[in-house]
Amino acid sequence: MDREDIFQFIEDNDVKFIRFQFTDIAGIMKNIAITDSNLESALDGVLFDGFAVDGFSRTEESEMLLVPDLDTLNIFPWRPQQGKVVRLICDVLTKDGEPFEGDPRYILKRVVNKAAEKGYAFNIGPECEFFLFHTDDNGLPTTHTHDTAGYFDLAPIDLGENARREVSLALENMGFLVEGSHHEVAGGQHEIDFRHDDPLKTADNIETFRMVVKIIAQKHGLHATFMPKPLQDEAGSGMHINLSTSQNGQDIFTDARDELGLSKEGYYFIGGIMQHIKGLTALLNPLVNSYKRLMPGNEAPAYIVWARKNRGPLIRVLSKRNGRTCLELLSPDATCNPYLSLAGLIGAGLYGIENKILPPPELKTNILSLSEKEITAQGIERLPASLGEALHELEKDTLLRDILGEHAFHSYLTTKYNEWKMYLHQVHPWEINQYLSVY
Repeated sequence: MDREDIFQFIEDNDVKFIRFQFTDIAGIMKNIAITDSNLESALDGVLFDGFAVDGFSRTEESEMLLVPDLDTLNIFPWRPQQGKVVRLICDVLTKDGEPFEGDPRYILKRVVNKAAEKGYAFNIGPECEFFLFHTDDNGLPTTHTHDTAGYFDLAPIDLGENARREVSLALENMGFLVEGSHHEVAGGQHEIDFRHDDPLKTADNIETFRMVVKIIAQKHGLHATFMPKPLQDEAGSGMHINLSTSQNGQDIFTDARDELGLSKEGYYFIGGIMQHIKGLTALLNPLVNSYKRLMPGNEAPAYIVWARKNRGPLIRVLSKRNGRTCLELLSPDATCNPYLSLAGLIGAGLYGIENKILPPPELKTNILSLSEKEITAQGIERLPASLGEALHELEKDTLLRDILGEHAFHSYLTTKYNEWKMYLHQVHPWEINQYLSVY
């Protein structure tokens, strides 16, 4: 779309409010709202103070510009139909009009553009899981699930069906191609999948998806959360990432002569990710709570292995119906910053191709059936067991440092180390229950 298309759309659809959205270093969506009367000047950029935005706080660059990507224009279908509300996703620029190096969207665009110079294009699809919880009399979230249904159950056991359907319809009205939705394993847990796309569009879609799910749940008197492990004895919520790639228009992950249908570039891509997965985990699993999901014995991966058919690997090799091969990464959760996460994955995978890094052999045994002794004997490494450990691995990873850039790298580490230290200073109810009366 161009500027004239935007003006015509605003007039034809009786739009009164335009939200300029962007994302901070932690992956939280922010926005500035303007009225239609201010749109013409706003399309050149909206000034804002970046000092108070997480990860943007550099004094000499505190005054920044939000410049909208016109192709991201979308009506909010849940808002009133008179005086409609639309959004535009923005890039963050310095006041001099240069891309801000700490803008997560710019970081992903930079990685994608570098890959495109070598002919690479990516097709990425997430599988986002979330919980629906009841709220209390004050509208605050509880940990009481909306239902007790299980995997693929339907109404009347699945009480979240109406909310899930409304989310899907809202997404379709916003241009998503929703491929399916269903109840997940745990009570109150759900999944909605949408069509694969290029990395930037996919990251934009993940941000939009999280916003829509929360807003529609609120309309139903519920609270939606992407928290990875909100319930101790139930399955956690993840965001599997499916990825395929081509070079100069040719699929490069598929080789029909290989036992797994995987090309040498596919093996190298796996090798690059596995070599850097410990540092990547700080991006893919950014919360203290993320590591309660990545525990041995859970369905989510805890070890750095890959396989085709076995349960519990970090990376699974998938054969699509069209005969193409793609990779599925099972460790991420939907609390991650999608721009930084996809930038890191693509960069690490391409590093593997460029340096011909072979992964360890495929694990042909179900890792969930192996004992700790057997896992150690095979030399299988664990993913980081805590946010602190993951941050330490990220801090050592020079490749990821180059991918993120100095500003974002240090901003992210600072933000997340502060979160980790806050957690370590807390006295938890478990400690009180376990020790207070005994010692």
